[in-house]
Amino acid sequence: MSEIRKHYFLPEYCIIAEERAKRPSDFVGAAEGSEGSEGSEESSFESCVFCGGNEEKTPPATAVYKNGEVFADSGEKRVRNWNIRCFPNLYPALSPAPPPPGLHGKDPEVLPGFGFHEVIVESPLHGKKLEDFSDTEISGLMNVYKDRVCHYTAHEKVRYVSLFKKSGKNAGASQDHPHSQLIALPVCPQVLERELKAIREVKECPYCAIIEKEKVSPRLIHENSKFVAFAPYYSTGPFEIWVFPKKHISFLGDFSPELLFALGEILRVILRNYAKVLGNLPYNYMFYQLFETPEYHLNLRLVPRLSTAAGFELNTGIYINTVSPEKAASYLRGDE
Repeated sequence: MSEIRKHYFLPEYCIIAEERAKRPSDFVGAAEGSEGSEGSEESSFESCVFCGGNEEKTPPATAVYKNGEVFADSGEKRVRNWNIRCFPNLYPALSPAPPPPGLHGKDPEVLPGFGFHEVIVESPLHGKKLEDFSDTEISGLMNVYKDRVCHYTAHEKVRYVSLFKKSGKNAGASQDHPHSQLIALPVCPQVLERELKAIREVKECPYCAIIEKEKVSPRLIHENSKFVAFAPYYSTGPFEIWVFPKKHISFLGDFSPELLFALGEILRVILRNYAKVLGNLPYNYMFYQLFETPEYHLNLRLVPRLSTAAGFELNTGIYINTVSPEKAASYLRGDE
């Protein structure tokens, strides 16, 4: 029989429909087939603007990480032989350029589309996947995440930096070369405002309580010295995973080198487990964090794109999940 489950502390619900349950093998074909030409020979170096050696095909880099140092492109000159490269999105959702005078009139509900939209190319190698990164490579990427988030939160008009990854066509990626993105906003997203309001209404951090609960639950997937990863009791889709630092910390900019290393380590474990169980699946991951807001508890959420929001979900905001988080965790731990 199906269950209607409530979010841990928000007035939100999902439906766990066990009678419609699927095994991981039911998703593998759809996940791999959905990629189209992603990862094919036609999408390799010659046509990929993100590959090392094709630096002139993108806007000048704002930050280039190479052998432990940070550089930037200058004019027509491009930095070569890099490890990680960051540059403005060619088709940005927001722009730091001031709008033409009078464009938005006096409507108080309309703001200029100010902000920053950056691409973070994770490797110069086209076929490199995060689950195959070395310790140095994955911890290096986490350090770049921290550095770029801090760079934009230092801007006086920025209130939130959205840091996320789209992997695979069905996850919204237009380039199959490994990359992440960030968008710096002059407003705080409603989802974070709603969480923060609920957090401030209780005496203790609800996420700290969730960590203690899930560490001993059948939904636990992996734990290292600094982080815990689990399939949340309130899971809106198959094989959703939340990752929390055990220490209460609200902002990536406050992470120590040890925390960054442990974050990269647990992220790599999760992606390897995903690949082992579900094959070449499309997925998203997103960081939820707030700077100068110590009440919040930073977290990373991974969502495989194995289901589509349809009429019921769009009408109600209640998602139907055909794989219980308990069963998903069992598969990802390798129990079945």
